[in-house]
Amino acid sequence: MLLLKVTTLLLIEVPLSEFQTFGIKKNLDLPTLNAHASDKIIQAIKQVGSGEAKVTSITITAEQGVGKTHIIRRLYHHLQTEGNTIVVYASASKLSNLDRIKHEFLQNWSKSLNQHGAEGVNHWQELATALVNRFSKNQASPREMVANKFPFALSKNPKLIDNLTTTVLKNNGNIDPDIIRAILWTLSEEHAPYAIKWLSANALSEAKAAELGLPNPEPHFTEAKAFEILLQTLSLLNEIKAVLICFDELEGTSLNEAGFTQAQVVAELVKDLFNSINVASNSRGVVLLTMMLPDTWSRKIKSLPGGILYRLSTATREPIALKHMEGETIVELVALWLKEFYKAKNLVPHHRIYPFDENKLRELNKEKPTVRQVLQWCAEHFTVTPPSPPPPLDTVEAAFTKELTVVEKSIKKLLDDKQPLADALRFSFSSLIGETIETVKVEGIEEVEPKNQNQDYIDFKLKGKANGKTVKIGVSVLQYSHARGVLAGLKRLTAYKIFGLSRGCLVRSKKISSKATQSQEILSQFLSSKFGKWVNPTTEDIKNILAIHAVYVSREGYNLSEKEVLDFIAQKKLAVENAVIREILSEPTGEIPSGLVE
Repeated sequence: MLLLKVTTLLLIEVPLSEFQTFGIKKNLDLPTLNAHASDKIIQAIKQVGSGEAKVTSITITAEQGVGKTHIIRRLYHHLQTEGNTIVVYASASKLSNLDRIKHEFLQNWSKSLNQHGAEGVNHWQELATALVNRFSKNQASPREMVANKFPFALSKNPKLIDNLTTTVLKNNGNIDPDIIRAILWTLSEEHAPYAIKWLSANALSEAKAAELGLPNPEPHFTEAKAFEILLQTLSLLNEIKAVLICFDELEGTSLNEAGFTQAQVVAELVKDLFNSINVASNSRGVVLLTMMLPDTWSRKIKSLPGGILYRLSTATREPIALKHMEGETIVELVALWLKEFYKAKNLVPHHRIYPFDENKLRELNKEKPTVRQVLQWCAEHFTVTPPSPPPPLDTVEAAFTKELTVVEKSIKKLLDDKQPLADALRFSFSSLIGETIETVKVEGIEEVEPKNQNQDYIDFKLKGKANGKTVKIGVSVLQYSHARGVLAGLKRLTAYKIFGLSRGCLVRSKKISSKATQSQEILSQFLSSKFGKWVNPTTEDIKNILAIHAVYVSREGYNLSEKEVLDFIAQKKLAVENAVIREILSEPTGEIPSGLVE
């Protein structure tokens, strides 16, 4: 019998897909699994940063499912936490044109640098900040530069980009001035998407290219030009961070015009990178990592001419082979998965690998299973005898009462978290389609586009009709305590044209610090424009919709249908008479709500 924390154990059968993917979703890592490979890569990164050889390479071979993806994930999270290395992942399976491999890799490179790093901004912006800081008396962090310093300086000096480009070029005369210019433009949130698009060798509209002062790529953009942009941006980036470039999934069957396979084309690219990367003596170094099946190495790579073999595995000469799990590793893997699995279900088991037997798990190693096969075995054999079940919850009323009790106990934590509030509001509005509230007839909920500019700050868009006209209200739950998140959200709520909004609604129970001057300025414009509204989600107003949303999410466990939950919401008027719902739909008043907390 299990010891219970919150709920009774009803996990008689665990869906295979849930058990297999649980560890991936949670970024679980068993440190001992193929540690010899990840340790060697981390050691190589340290060596290129401090040694004379600034570029090295490693090849890893492994059968399907033995752990290549696991190694990549471990490296990414380890290096992301440290913040000193950028990991660029290139999946060969995503390549659509092997005859333009350098152009396609440039696209992948630019996309990777558009990911956010440890500083809270993307890697392009980290690089641009470093370029500016070299010539600035007042050093700024990347976050400060993007949020405050650069926008303020640009508003005061329209020639700022011209001046900075000229200054940076004095110490980087070997870099194309247009590349410098495009990188500097990434410090402007408004212009960054276009600058990054240009750095990916994609054409801009003539008007936007002229605005940024950048020439559009030629119609027949050459491989040599793409490679030049890649090498120059890599050279600049490598002055502030080490770079790990990982090539994976080389086993495609497509051929280029010369008859070379996908793996062979990628190997040639790695050789060209190794031979062409030009980094300064004080750079942080580059490690080229290639992952493939043993058969790919022996049949498609070893026979290649021109020193390609050496360039693929300089650090170790021969590839590093990943190993199948031993019995102890299998036990530790299952224990790790189950620890987080039970934690998510609010359960405490008898022992760390319950309901499995340790000896049976150890015996699995005779079959040399992959991680996925071990998890599949666990899912198929996950059977327990539960204690006597509690009386069935066959009504929505009982389920709602139970979830309301849970919500009331954790309401402070729930109010401080963006996602539960946003999900509950979205669900409540979806139950109101066809209803007219505060003069607005609710017609539906739309996703916020473009996603890459929104970055999940606006949670959803309400579509309706008011006084015969279509209205689209952007709803953003901004419970952040730090000024940067609040500022970023407010900027998007006021970008009506970009996101196709008639008006915006800020849902926030906390005051905005008077010291956050830029946020206060945008907030003032937001409220005074009559297009923006601030709604305070108080405990009493929000707890009911949080509770009924929890019932909806767990309806199968309560043996309820979707219709039963929605009928209950309508019968009890949980959404239609909810004060927060009505406030969001009501006309903006320009006032800051009362009852806000510090």
